[in-house]
Amino acid sequence: MREAAQHPNSTDIHSLRIGSMSPNFTADSTQGKINFHEWIGDSWCLLVSHPKDFTPVCTTELGKLVEKQNEFAKLNCKIITLSDDSCSSHIKWGKDIREIYSNGIKFPMIDDSNLWVAKLYNMLPQFEPASKTRSPLQNATVRSIFLIAPDKTIRMKLTYPLLVGRNYDEVLRCLKAIQLCDTYPVGTPEGWSPGVQVLSAPGLAKVSKELPVNSNLIKVKDYFVLVKDPSAPKRNYDSNH
Repeated sequence: MREAAQHPNSTDIHSLRIGSMSPNFTADSTQGKINFHEWIGDSWCLLVSHPKDFTPVCTTELGKLVEKQNEFAKLNCKIITLSDDSCSSHIKWGKDIREIYSNGIKFPMIDDSNLWVAKLYNMLPQFEPASKTRSPLQNATVRSIFLIAPDKTIRMKLTYPLLVGRNYDEVLRCLKAIQLCDTYPVGTPEGWSPGVQVLSAPGLAKVSKELPVNSNLIKVKDYFVLVKDPSAPKRNYDSNH
């Protein structure tokens, strides 16, 4: 498989969209050198970027990821983070996370002190100079989340402002919805959570299963058909829509 770019100044780098192949890279991390696509393997992947180590908002976000890492694992989703600092700095920051949140970081943190990955994923301009003296404000756009499927395509991306904490319950909800829609010919309504009615969406995506025969379709409009969540046990069915 061809990597998306061989150099951060390459003209091959394009805007990354939903459905784009995630750029591959090899980088040092707190768990050794990683080839990104090989590390993902057959799993889903949550790639989370931070503008700098020892920043207060990002500290709370890492603390929440520590709390949620088992929930992501149950969905076959690995977590990997990056920050525009060295691995030695990441390790020191990780000690603070353990002290504050009483649990250690089990996922790798990428050394992106040369801004390689931030540029590769279009979070910083290609010709942005790397420097140890860069501030979080200079790296303010390195605040993105990429949800990557086992086939290495980007399935969701979010970018947050520098001072606004991210919501990993929402990321989990989105991952569950994507996996449901990959399995059945459905779409999820606003604010959907598992067990709540979904929307029949035949023909919109390639899926692995048909809707169960007892799906209880409710036609509201020709284009608006409600259906029971096909992944939910019957006793947990919620008729809200």
